[in-house]
Amino acid sequence: MFFATPAWDLQLFLLINQHWHSGLLDFIMPLFSSMAVLMVILAAALIAAVIKGGKKQIIFFLVLLAGMGMSDFTTKLAKDQIFRLRPLNVVAGTRFVENGRWQARPDNFVRTKERGTSYPSAHCANTMTLAILALLLWPGLKGWPILVSLLSGYSRIYLGKHFPTDVLAGWLWGVVVAGAVWLLWKELSRRYPALRPD
Repeated sequence: MFFATPAWDLQLFLLINQHWHSGLLDFIMPLFSSMAVLMVILAAALIAAVIKGGKKQIIFFLVLLAGMGMSDFTTKLAKDQIFRLRPLNVVAGTRFVENGRWQARPDNFVRTKERGTSYPSAHCANTMTLAILALLLWPGLKGWPILVSLLSGYSRIYLGKHFPTDVLAGWLWGVVVAGAVWLLWKELSRRYPALRPD
């Protein structure tokens, strides 16, 4: 399956990727796309949670990782059926980072790939899954995990990796996966009360 990019989708991509950029954003946006940075944040959060709430907090982090794993696996299944090309492989002038350096496709760039892995965005699905589950597991976090997912999605467009519709689909995918994992967790914790940290 393959679908054409709607005009509004392409125009929004061009604005974010080719017009709304600055030196500061060029430095910050790759950080919001980095899974290594996300893992460091999760590791720090795990240590803080264990110090504050005890070792059973690890169970909550296992729920988070299970959700992220399910999100990543299922988005890959979708990508393998949809084959949408990433903007940096199809849109002339696209700005992107390669080997740590910002580059841009030339104005006469012609796509060479027939298949891609752009839709849906796994980054967005994974971070939204983590955000929703984190808010459900630790209600005191308020809304900042959602903000992290939103910034991650914006960074994927800024970096030329995804069209806005890829990002929107990823966020929706993450909401659905988080809901499924949450329902499963609630059932397991009901059947096995020892799993609950409280």
